[in-house]
Amino acid sequence: MSGRLAGKKALVTGGARGIGGAIATAFAREGADVAVLDLKIEAAEARTAELAPFGVKTFAVAADVSDEAQVEAAVRKVEGALGRIDILVNNAGIDTTSVVAEMGTAMWDQMMAVNLRSVFLCTRAVLKPMIARKFGRIINIASQLGHKGAPEMAHYAAAKAGVIGFTRSLAYEVARDGITVNAICPGPIETELFKALPEEWKKRKLGELPIGRAGHVDEIAPTAVLLASEEGAYYIGATMNPNGGDVML
Repeated sequence: MSGRLAGKKALVTGGARGIGGAIATAFAREGADVAVLDLKIEAAEARTAELAPFGVKTFAVAADVSDEAQVEAAVRKVEGALGRIDILVNNAGIDTTSVVAEMGTAMWDQMMAVNLRSVFLCTRAVLKPMIARKFGRIINIASQLGHKGAPEMAHYAAAKAGVIGFTRSLAYEVARDGITVNAICPGPIETELFKALPEEWKKRKLGELPIGRAGHVDEIAPTAVLLASEEGAYYIGATMNPNGGDVML
């Protein structure tokens, strides 16, 4: 199998659908063996079945990415199935809305657990073997709202800002071990999560974009391929911003 990622082994969390699904497909198209992690095994298996035509090895695994024991067990299963993990994409996440004055502690805690704690847990689980091999690619899916914030999404923006800070800090720690750590900060993308947001919120957000529309998952996946490939080796602690102009950096 030829391609920019030929011979590489990738794990994509939340890889059954949306941005994660598009990244998993793009990786397989470029020759990588791909493990898809999802909360539901049926969804992960459905995605891996779609990757079969690319002729790569695939593996489906289920885990709650906010649960330490489940993450550790899932990563060990992936290593057993693929042999190792060269590329980790921390994509799994949730999306809810509430003004801070009415936000329950449970909503805040869930957002931090799924969108921030998970990035730490999954990264830590793959990091030591990457350091030992002196190679790795860690790609964290953050958000443009981690840069600019948004009304009714303080918890989401705070978690994604945390992902950006984590990305930069970890990049300092492991760059000389041959590991690149970078973040992608998409704007509004046509996914199930985005579609489930309140119509008024979506209309307001799309009206702010210079491009005037939501993005598509296939417009995000190429950035992940770049960061995972040898062509992305000089990106260290970067935040890539395919966001329709919502944040211009």
